[in-house]
Amino acid sequence: MQPARILGSARATIKHHSLDGQRLVVISLLTASGDADGAPLIALDQLGSRPGDKVIVTSDGKYSRELTGQLTNPARWTVMGIVDE
Repeated sequence: MQPARILGSARATIKHHSLDGQRLVVISLLTASGDADGAPLIALDQLGSRPGDKVIVTSDGKYSRELTGQLTNPARWTVMGIVDE
């Protein structure tokens, strides 16, 4: 698990069938001091986070497959929780 900040949402006209109906967000991973850590990434979000929200994400692909119910889901990053500030 790692902290991240929601930068916005993403749309795709063509995507893997297992991602149909899934909300995709653009995230920026954060260091312990709260600074951006690397390039932005795409993550699945079933919690309804908004731009600017601090969230907890996981890179466990098994978690995204369980959430979507699709064994062939290629997603790696998934929002697990929204940090209450």
